[in-house]
Amino acid sequence: MLTAEIIAVGSELLTPDKIDTNSLWLTERLNAVGIDVMLKTVVGDDEARLEEAIRHALKRCEVVVMTGGLGPTEDDITRRVAARALDRELEYRDEIEADLRERFRRWGREMPEINKRQAFIIEGSRVLPNPNGSAVGMLFESNGKTIVILPGPPRELKPMFDDHVFPHLLDRPGAVIARRRIIKVSGMGESAVDAAIADIYRSIEGLETSILFNKSEVEVRLAARAETEQKADAILENAAGKIAAALGPAVFSTQGESLEEVLGKLLRSRSETLSLAESCTGGMVARRITEVPGSSAYFLEGAVTYANEAKMRTLNLSPGTLERHGAVSGEAAEAMARGMRERTASDHAVSITGIAGPGGGSEEKPVGTVWIGYAGERGVRSFKLLLPGDRYLIRWRASSAALDYLRRQLLKA
Repeated sequence: MLTAEIIAVGSELLTPDKIDTNSLWLTERLNAVGIDVMLKTVVGDDEARLEEAIRHALKRCEVVVMTGGLGPTEDDITRRVAARALDRELEYRDEIEADLRERFRRWGREMPEINKRQAFIIEGSRVLPNPNGSAVGMLFESNGKTIVILPGPPRELKPMFDDHVFPHLLDRPGAVIARRRIIKVSGMGESAVDAAIADIYRSIEGLETSILFNKSEVEVRLAARAETEQKADAILENAAGKIAAALGPAVFSTQGESLEEVLGKLLRSRSETLSLAESCTGGMVARRITEVPGSSAYFLEGAVTYANEAKMRTLNLSPGTLERHGAVSGEAAEAMARGMRERTASDHAVSITGIAGPGGGSEEKPVGTVWIGYAGERGVRSFKLLLPGDRYLIRWRASSAALDYLRRQLLKA
């Protein structure tokens, strides 16, 4: 198995205003050809530190990918420092200068002389054309090591990598294909999921598994390596099928879809509609639902009834219910769902009421207390949650619980 390091060059990447997104994309593409990224480094425009980073990377990994620092100005140091770290000279390529001058003419201006710096290439390297910018890339191989140097702008980097670097890595002797899949699970913790599926993933050859908790759900991340895409996909399909069978309805996706996407597909397939009444989540559920393209086919209306007066006016809650049980109660959640369904004539209505904090809690109803209500053809019901976390997490987890509850209701029907 080959390993790789990514070195992103540029002092701007060390400021709070700029994020290195290239390394995320490159990691995905390297993983696809069976190369594991072991380290990512961001280096400012400092020659000594960059040279040190390159030399150390070459000692540790077989593939080093560098991004940025190929412009024409003095602070674009990548080509000269990389040449020094590789113990190579820079050589001038007249054809690159000619191509640059012609490109500037097509843009309606003369090439500044400073751009001639971009015609210098590391001795012995393969030039990677850049039809989308002025800086060519380079690919250099020596002693079993592959060094790839790419421009920083994503619109230049991505096509250069896919057109020239990806096929080269794929054609190497012994290359393998890596395919990935994410299985998403709700209503179970990490340890419970692992206990249920450990024997399955350990028994499947060529499969790598990691289990992560992500705010309100567990992700089972699968990776399969094989000689072909078909074999890798077959490993994943086998594993996903067995894991889904073991976990049952707790699995809401075997292809990495979000909870709202899965729920939307269920509602659309049944030609059924949904309305929402939210209090403590402030419209978060409606926002998640409507972020899915085509949600107008099944989502009718949402109401944020934050104040008790809004609950009475919009959802027809009786003052007696609020006086006897309070706004954060099963009775209020059921009345909210019932009132919303009657208002919109939807097939399903879901409501949320709770205490998101940081204040407002009591001994009887502490922060994190949430009631979710449901109204549908088969009746009205509610359930209570006590959710951990800060205000954002409580609201997010409440929204996920509401979506998942509706999903499970649809699966039972």
